Amino acid sequence: MRSILLSITLVLFLTLVFAMQSSTQNNINPKLKAYCNAIEKEFNQIGNERKNTLNEVAVYINNSLKTNNKCQLMFICTHNSRRSQFGQVWAATAAKYYGIKNIHTFSGGIEVTACNYRTISALNRVGFDISKTTEGDNPKYEVKIDDTDSAVVLFSKLYGSDSNPKNKFAAIMVCGDADEKCPLVFGAEERFSLPYKDPKAFDDSDKEPVKYDERCQQIAREVLYI
Repeated sequence: MRSILLSITLVLFLTLVFAMQSSTQNNINPKLKAYCNAIEKEFNQIGNERKNTLNEVAVYINNSLKTNNKCQLMFICTHNSRRSQFGQVWAATAAKYYGIKNIHTFSGGIEVTACNYRTISALNRVGFDISKTTEGDNPKYEVKIDDTDSAVVLFSKLYGSDSNPKNKFAAIMVCGDADEKCPLVFGAEERFSLPYKDPKAFDDSDKEPVKYDERCQQIAREVLYI
Protein backbone atom coordinates (compact mmCIF):
# COMPACT_ATOMS: atom_id res chain seq x y z
CA MET A 1 0.00 0.00 0.00
CA ARG A 2 2.81 2.41 0.93
CA SER A 3 4.55 1.68 -2.36
CA ILE A 4 1.34 2.44 -4.28
CA LEU A 5 0.86 5.72 -2.41
CA LEU A 6 4.46 6.76 -3.12
CA SER A 7 3.99 5.96 -6.80
CA ILE A 8 0.77 7.99 -6.96
CA THR A 9 2.49 10.90 -5.18
CA LEU A 10 5.39 10.80 -7.64
CA VAL A 11 3.04 10.74 -10.63
CA LEU A 12 1.08 13.70 -9.25
CA PHE A 13 4.30 15.61 -8.57
CA LEU A 14 5.67 15.00 -12.07
CA THR A 15 2.31 15.93 -13.58
CA LEU A 16 2.42 19.24 -11.68
CA VAL A 17 6.01 19.90 -12.79
CA PHE A 18 5.21 19.22 -16.46
CA ALA A 19 2.06 21.34 -16.23
CA MET A 20 4.05 24.27 -14.80
CA GLN A 21 6.70 23.87 -17.50
CA SER A 22 4.06 23.70 -20.23
CA SER A 23 2.34 26.80 -18.85
CA THR A 24 5.65 28.69 -18.83
CA GLN A 25 6.51 27.58 -22.37
CA ASN A 26 3.12 28.70 -23.67
CA ASN A 27 4.22 32.31 -23.10
CA ILE A 28 7.35 31.90 -25.20
CA ASN A 29 7.41 33.12 -28.79
CA PRO A 30 6.29 30.12 -30.93
CA LYS A 31 9.31 30.31 -33.25
CA LEU A 32 11.68 30.46 -30.29
CA LYS A 33 9.86 27.63 -28.52
CA ALA A 34 10.15 25.44 -31.63
CA TYR A 35 13.87 26.24 -31.79
CA CYS A 36 14.32 25.16 -28.15
CA ASN A 37 12.35 21.98 -28.81
CA ALA A 38 14.72 21.14 -31.66
CA ILE A 39 17.80 21.98 -29.57
CA GLU A 40 16.73 19.49 -26.89
CA LYS A 41 17.18 16.71 -29.45
CA GLU A 42 20.84 17.70 -29.92
CA PHE A 43 22.14 16.96 -26.41
CA ASN A 44 23.79 13.77 -27.71
CA GLN A 45 26.11 16.00 -29.76
CA ILE A 46 27.81 17.24 -26.57
CA GLY A 47 31.01 15.35 -25.73
CA ASN A 48 31.46 13.66 -22.36
CA GLU A 49 34.30 15.93 -21.26
CA ARG A 50 32.21 18.98 -22.06
CA LYS A 51 29.25 17.48 -20.23
CA ASN A 52 31.37 17.09 -17.10
CA THR A 53 31.81 20.87 -16.92
CA LEU A 54 28.16 21.51 -17.78
CA ASN A 55 27.12 19.13 -15.00
CA GLU A 56 29.29 21.06 -12.54
CA VAL A 57 27.46 24.26 -13.49
CA ALA A 58 24.14 22.48 -12.99
CA VAL A 59 25.20 21.37 -9.50
CA TYR A 60 26.16 24.96 -8.67
CA ILE A 61 22.74 26.20 -9.82
CA ASN A 62 20.92 23.63 -7.68
CA ASN A 63 23.03 24.41 -4.62
CA SER A 64 22.68 28.16 -5.10
CA LEU A 65 18.90 27.93 -5.38
CA LYS A 66 18.77 25.87 -2.18
CA THR A 67 21.18 28.08 -0.24
CA ASN A 68 20.39 31.58 -1.53
CA ASN A 69 16.89 31.06 -2.99
CA LYS A 70 18.31 32.46 -6.22
CA CYS A 71 21.13 31.82 -8.65
CA GLN A 72 23.28 34.43 -10.42
CA LEU A 73 25.21 33.45 -13.52
CA MET A 74 27.68 35.80 -15.20
CA PHE A 75 29.06 34.96 -18.64
CA ILE A 76 32.44 36.56 -19.30
CA CYS A 77 34.45 37.05 -22.49
CA THR A 78 37.02 39.65 -23.47
CA HIS A 79 34.84 42.29 -25.14
CA ASN A 80 31.37 41.28 -23.89
CA SER A 81 30.30 41.46 -27.50
CA ARG A 82 29.38 38.02 -28.80
CA ARG A 83 29.73 34.77 -26.81
CA SER A 84 29.00 36.20 -23.37
CA GLN A 85 25.91 37.96 -24.73
CA PHE A 86 24.70 34.66 -26.22
CA GLY A 87 25.31 33.00 -22.85
CA GLN A 88 23.33 35.59 -20.91
CA VAL A 89 20.33 35.39 -23.22
CA TRP A 90 20.26 31.61 -23.45
CA ALA A 91 20.58 31.10 -19.70
CA ALA A 92 17.60 33.40 -19.14
CA THR A 93 15.72 31.60 -21.91
CA ALA A 94 16.48 28.13 -20.53
CA ALA A 95 15.22 29.15 -17.09
CA LYS A 96 11.92 30.31 -18.58
CA TYR A 97 11.68 27.34 -20.93
CA TYR A 98 12.02 24.87 -18.04
CA GLY A 99 10.02 26.94 -15.58
CA ILE A 100 12.90 27.51 -13.13
CA LYS A 101 12.43 30.68 -11.11
CA ASN A 102 14.99 33.00 -9.51
CA ILE A 103 17.69 32.51 -12.15
CA HIS A 104 19.39 35.85 -12.85
CA THR A 105 21.77 36.12 -15.79
CA PHE A 106 24.48 38.65 -16.54
CA SER A 107 27.43 39.18 -18.84
CA GLY A 108 30.62 41.23 -18.81
CA GLY A 109 34.08 41.57 -20.23
CA ILE A 110 37.57 42.78 -19.45
CA GLU A 111 37.16 45.53 -22.07
CA VAL A 112 34.13 47.56 -23.14
CA THR A 113 33.20 47.56 -26.82
CA ALA A 114 29.58 46.94 -27.90
CA CYS A 115 27.12 44.09 -28.22
CA ASN A 116 27.92 43.27 -31.83
CA TYR A 117 25.05 43.75 -34.25
CA ARG A 118 25.84 40.34 -35.76
CA THR A 119 25.09 38.79 -32.36
CA ILE A 120 21.74 40.57 -32.35
CA SER A 121 21.00 39.40 -35.90
CA ALA A 122 21.69 35.77 -34.96
CA LEU A 123 19.39 35.99 -31.93
CA ASN A 124 16.71 37.59 -34.07
CA ARG A 125 16.91 34.78 -36.62
CA VAL A 126 16.04 32.12 -34.03
CA GLY A 127 12.95 33.95 -32.81
CA PHE A 128 13.82 36.56 -30.19
CA ASP A 129 11.91 39.85 -30.30
CA ILE A 130 14.63 42.51 -30.05
CA SER A 131 14.41 46.29 -29.75
CA LYS A 132 17.27 48.77 -29.89
CA THR A 133 16.61 51.24 -27.07
CA THR A 134 19.67 53.52 -27.23
CA GLU A 135 22.09 54.69 -29.90
CA GLY A 136 25.79 55.49 -29.85
CA ASP A 137 28.94 53.36 -29.86
CA ASN A 138 27.59 50.99 -27.22
CA PRO A 139 23.82 50.77 -27.77
CA LYS A 140 21.42 48.84 -25.54
CA TYR A 141 19.10 46.13 -26.82
CA GLU A 142 16.05 44.67 -25.09
CA VAL A 143 15.59 40.99 -25.87
CA LYS A 144 12.11 39.58 -25.25
CA ILE A 145 11.82 35.85 -24.54
CA ASP A 146 8.07 35.68 -23.94
CA ASP A 147 4.97 37.88 -23.85
CA THR A 148 5.67 39.29 -20.37
CA ASP A 149 7.01 42.79 -19.77
CA SER A 150 10.46 41.53 -18.73
CA ALA A 151 13.39 41.62 -21.16
CA VAL A 152 17.08 40.84 -21.13
CA VAL A 153 19.07 44.03 -21.66
CA LEU A 154 22.24 43.59 -23.70
CA PHE A 155 25.15 46.02 -23.93
CA SER A 156 28.91 45.78 -23.45
CA LYS A 157 30.25 46.33 -19.93
CA LEU A 158 33.09 45.29 -17.63
CA TYR A 159 32.31 42.26 -15.53
CA GLY A 160 32.71 44.48 -12.45
CA SER A 161 30.14 46.98 -13.75
CA ASP A 162 27.52 48.38 -11.37
CA SER A 163 24.85 46.49 -13.33
CA ASN A 164 26.46 43.16 -12.43
CA PRO A 165 26.48 41.34 -9.06
CA LYS A 166 29.47 41.74 -6.78
CA ASN A 167 29.15 38.46 -4.90
CA LYS A 168 27.29 35.14 -4.78
CA PHE A 169 27.54 34.46 -8.51
CA ALA A 170 29.17 31.93 -10.81
CA ALA A 171 31.64 33.23 -13.38
CA ILE A 172 31.38 31.28 -16.63
CA MET A 173 34.38 32.02 -18.84
CA VAL A 174 33.26 31.60 -22.45
CA CYS A 175 36.46 32.60 -24.25
CA GLY A 176 40.02 31.40 -23.84
CA ASP A 177 41.51 34.91 -23.71
CA ALA A 178 39.36 36.07 -20.79
CA ASP A 179 39.83 32.69 -19.12
CA GLU A 180 43.60 33.17 -19.25
CA LYS A 181 43.63 36.86 -18.28
CA CYS A 182 41.15 36.46 -15.41
CA PRO A 183 42.34 33.52 -13.31
CA LEU A 184 40.47 35.15 -10.43
CA VAL A 185 37.06 36.80 -10.78
CA PHE A 186 36.48 38.84 -7.64
CA GLY A 187 33.26 38.03 -5.82
CA ALA A 188 32.56 34.80 -7.71
CA GLU A 189 31.60 31.76 -5.64
CA GLU A 190 32.59 29.46 -8.48
CA ARG A 191 34.47 29.88 -11.74
CA PHE A 192 33.89 27.60 -14.73
CA SER A 193 35.97 27.40 -17.91
CA LEU A 194 33.62 26.92 -20.87
CA PRO A 195 35.34 28.43 -23.92
CA TYR A 196 33.75 28.71 -27.37
CA LYS A 197 35.33 29.62 -30.70
CA ASP A 198 34.85 33.28 -31.60
CA PRO A 199 32.58 33.85 -34.63
CA LYS A 200 34.35 37.19 -35.06
CA ALA A 201 36.93 35.33 -37.17
CA PHE A 202 34.30 35.18 -39.96
CA ASP A 203 33.14 38.81 -39.86
CA ASP A 204 32.54 40.28 -43.33
CA SER A 205 32.98 36.91 -45.03
CA ASP A 206 30.43 34.80 -46.87
CA LYS A 207 30.44 32.42 -43.87
CA GLU A 208 29.55 35.15 -41.36
CA PRO A 209 25.83 34.39 -40.77
CA VAL A 210 26.40 30.62 -40.76
CA LYS A 211 29.18 30.82 -38.17
CA TYR A 212 27.23 33.18 -35.90
CA ASP A 213 24.23 30.86 -36.12
CA GLU A 214 26.46 27.87 -35.31
CA ARG A 215 27.85 29.56 -32.21
CA CYS A 216 24.42 30.71 -31.11
CA GLN A 217 23.15 27.15 -31.54
CA GLN A 218 26.07 25.56 -29.67
CA ILE A 219 25.68 27.87 -26.69
CA ALA A 220 21.92 27.33 -26.70
CA ARG A 221 22.44 23.55 -26.76
CA GLU A 222 24.85 23.51 -23.84
CA VAL A 223 22.96 26.01 -21.69
CA LEU A 224 19.66 24.18 -22.22
CA TYR A 225 21.48 20.96 -21.29
CA ILE A 226 22.59 22.56 -18.03
